[in-house]
Parts: sequence; C-alpha cells; structure tokens
Amino acid sequence: MPSALTTLTQINLDDFFDSMGLLHLRHTPLRWLFWPAARRFARLTVEFDDRVGAQGLAAGSAWLLQTMTGGLWVAGREHVPANGPAFILANHPGMADTIALFASLATRPDLRVMALERPFLRALPNVSQQTIYVPTREAERMNVVRAGVKHLKQGGALLTFPAGEIEPDPAAFGTTAAVASLQHWSESVAVFARLAPQTQLIPTVVSHVVSSAALHHPLTHLRRTQRDKEKLAAALQVMWPGYQHTAARVAFGPPIVANDLTRLMPALIDQARQLIEAPPGEWEHR
Repeated sequence: MPSALTTLTQINLDDFFDSMGLLHLRHTPLRWLFWPAARRFARLTVEFDDRVGAQGLAAGSAWLLQTMTGGLWVAGREHVPANGPAFILANHPGMADTIALFASLATRPDLRVMALERPFLRALPNVSQQTIYVPTREAERMNVVRAGVKHLKQGGALLTFPAGEIEPDPAAFGTTAAVASLQHWSESVAVFARLAPQTQLIPTVVSHVVSSAALHHPLTHLRRTQRDKEKLAAALQVMWPGYQHTAARVAFGPPIVANDLTRLMPALIDQARQLIEAPPGEWEHR
C-alpha cells in the first residue's frame, strides 16, 4: 500500500496536468518536470495533517498559512459564539480559504467541515476525522444532513460552502462577480436551520487568497475559458512558492437565527453581500 506522501504526490501531479488540460500526458516523462513541486507540496500536506493530529485543526492550519501564504487577517471574530450550535456559511474562492477559516475558528475546537469527497482529503487521516464528507451523488446526501444536524444539536460548530463550487475571490475578480456568485448558494441551509432551530448561522466572506500574479502567468493564456484559467492559476499558486505571498482575509458577519425560514437565505445572502461590498474597517492580524 503506497504511503500518504506517495499518494499525495501523485494526486498533485494529476491535478496539475488536469489544470493544464494535459491529463493524458501525466504518465509520460513530462511528469518529472513537475515532480519536485508536487513532492514538496505533498510533504507540506503530510506535515500539516500530522500537526492537526497533534495540535488540533486550528493550530495545524495556522502553521500551513504561515508556510504557504502571507498570513491571515480576521474581522468580526466576536460574531462567532464560543459555544453552542453555530453554522458558518462561507464563500469558496479556493486556495487557502479552508485553512484560513480553520485558523480563524480556533475558539471552536469542535468544528466540523462539510466537504465534497475528494481523494486528496481522504489521504489526510487527521483532517478526515473532522470532516463530514459529501458524496458526489445527490441521492446519497441525506446521511450528510443527519450527521450535520446531529453535530449542531450536540452544540457543535459546522462549516460549509453553500455554493458547492469554487467562487470568485472578491479581491482578485472584483465585487460584482463575487456578489453574483452568492445567488448559487444552496437553500438546503434551511433544512439544517429547521431541524436544529437553536443554531446561529454566520455568513462569512473569505478574500485575498488568489494570487493576481499567478492569474497573469503566461501559461494561463493557453486555457480557453475563464474557469480553466482560474484552475491553472490555482495550481501554479500551490506548486510554486513565488505565488504564495497573499495574506488571506476572513470576515464573519453577525449571526442570524432562523425565525422565518422563508427569509433565511435572502438574509444570509444580503449579509454576505455587505461583507463583500463594504469590508470591515478593522482587522486583526493572526
């Protein structure tokens, strides 16, 4: 059975070739050109998972942020309750957004994250212990709802990305594109609110995680669609330290208690929109 390091290295290589639209070449000698970068990121990821096991999700994430980004700024941490059921609903610009959220939520060691099932995450045993995996087939997702609701009813904190896909980074792609993506947030959030009515729902916006330099790398011009260009830029940012100087920002909005389920999603989207269009004026460096 291959080691986690070997598995993650191969996953990184596959992802990079896929981002270039060259997945069919991943087993050719060309792979050795990208192997050192894939191996380096795999080593960092293995150490991250080891630190999560020894120190907790927030501490492990803080270490990885210091290693692979320009740091972290947080606003509105006072909106996250120290205990009791809390459902953090965040946009998903990709890259370092997840670890930025983990590090920002250090006051909630009971945090669980709902994430699509991916081989990369499955290769991280300690992170997986705090993950509720969402199957790719929608018909199999009721167990996810049950697990999430159970955790909330036990007073836990839950993190999810309602769009279910990568969204534009407000800092890299502008507020208009970021606000427009909020319309794709899933209304299934209301199911959790109905089944765990004491839950506080906290709209959250992550930004400044995508490197503008990576977005303008000459290789991105080889990709036709904007989505493919963004995917390749993200891969470049992961693989090369020169693109890892962005300082992530996480802004938590005031919590909402779902007294009226018909108004829940409009209220959440409106608060997220405000965080995008008028970011907080005061930030705490973490």
